[in-house]
Amino acid sequence: MSGTTAAAATPRRRTAGAGANRWVVLVVLCVSLLLVALDATVLHVAVPAVSEDLRPGAVELLWIVDVYPLVCASLLILFGTLGDRVGRRRILLLGYALFGVASALAACAGSAPVLIAARALLGAGGAMIMPATLSLLREVFPDRRERALAIGVWSAVAAVGAAVGPLLGGLLLEHFWWGSVFLVNIPLMLAALPVGRLLLPESRPRSADTGQGPWDVAGALLAAAGLFGVVLGVKRLGGGEPAASALTVVPLVAGAGLLALFVRRQRRRPYPLVDLRMFRRPAFSTSVGCIVLAMLALVGLELIAAQYLQLVLGLSPLQTGLRLLPLTFAAMAAGLAGARLLRRFGPRRTVCFGFCLTAGAVLLLTGLGRTDAWGLMLGGFVLLGFGLETTLFGAYESMLSEVPAEQAGGAVAIGETSYQLGAGIGIALLGTVMNAAYGPALADVPGVPAAASAAAGRSLGEAYEVAARLGGPGGAALRSAAAGAFVHGLHVTLVVSAGLLVLGAGMALRLPRGMRGVEGAVGVPSPRGEVESRVSV
Repeated sequence: MSGTTAAAATPRRRTAGAGANRWVVLVVLCVSLLLVALDATVLHVAVPAVSEDLRPGAVELLWIVDVYPLVCASLLILFGTLGDRVGRRRILLLGYALFGVASALAACAGSAPVLIAARALLGAGGAMIMPATLSLLREVFPDRRERALAIGVWSAVAAVGAAVGPLLGGLLLEHFWWGSVFLVNIPLMLAALPVGRLLLPESRPRSADTGQGPWDVAGALLAAAGLFGVVLGVKRLGGGEPAASALTVVPLVAGAGLLALFVRRQRRRPYPLVDLRMFRRPAFSTSVGCIVLAMLALVGLELIAAQYLQLVLGLSPLQTGLRLLPLTFAAMAAGLAGARLLRRFGPRRTVCFGFCLTAGAVLLLTGLGRTDAWGLMLGGFVLLGFGLETTLFGAYESMLSEVPAEQAGGAVAIGETSYQLGAGIGIALLGTVMNAAYGPALADVPGVPAAASAAAGRSLGEAYEVAARLGGPGGAALRSAAAGAFVHGLHVTLVVSAGLLVLGAGMALRLPRGMRGVEGAVGVPSPRGEVESRVSV
């Protein structure tokens, strides 16, 4: 049987994922994911210390922060599909080693270029680890009900890592130098390598002798280069760069062109790198769309909320992080409760409920103003975290269960890439909405020169700086007007975000009503609407 999955691989490796040991495997994989999620945000609070020590230019500083998620997002498909071919455990262990070496290099970096290179290597290691963790869960938990619980734990750990990163970074910086935020990775990776080699199961490689054809190296490079260009362009838009700027347009156009060539190549190859027929299945394509919409609506909003807490309410960075913690705890609870929700209500109602709950939470937050309504904020953040994680959990579980086990790495890579693209586009889109609502309100402030009003209209932080330079009644009027304009822009952005979430709830109606059987291969619709089995005898 040429379509035999990794669960039927060599008996020695099969037993690693059997019985109670599969829960130990889950712990190992979650620790791996925790480190990758931490590294995505742990450097944010260290940027001032890095700037003071290494003296990077403005462009270098931007690359220090952005190169990790940029490289990681670009290489997800490459390493996800490579893991399907040569074994996910092998790729995961290589990712551990690369992540540890890159962490040591970053901690000891004496110049900005060295730190940028180290962060790029960390991104490559993260791209090896992220798809492998979730696709190995597909191997280790063949029963869909148990797998749903495992994915719930996995998603809760991801939420914890992203939120704890800045707090851990702040704690380390109070006692050590900025390089310590990278050193914490090294002992954990040194422990993960032997433990992973001993406990993790290996998937059966897909190769020419199993009827799956060779790995498409040229296609993998096309996908990586195309995603690099698109993600770079989207990040520049999200950073406030002009849409007509050559440094924004050229990467976007070039990246989109390369991705179009990648899709064309995959359609023509007898053994494609990514089987695009997966998108013919409504559950798979809908799940990917739900992931994009969820991140599109909320990631940019999170950044705006952080500015609101610090600049309008005057909270410190630590106080801001603590205010956002209820969102994280609610997300953890949703991840742990998600399996039960999915079994009871099915993917369609679970994901639709998550979108609707999140939209309701976003609309509730429109009640925030220029005074600290902490009770309203707490309730809104709890509902927001629970709803968002319910949505993402249900979408990821449905997506992963719709593909054969031997293609899980590529499917997870598509989901993670969609997550990254949705986040980047969301920052750009909601940032544009925010600026469109904020800037015009400062065009004519009494007692403020036109040039000062124009500068203040670019951001709330800059408005406060201009107000401080002006001083007197004009400065006070500008500061008050800027805070009011920001709150108005926040409300408009919240309403737009809620609209996107309602759109996602409508999209979720295309998901299956219940949890179908999962074992064996999953068919794809043929041109005549019949089911074509992926398992050939």
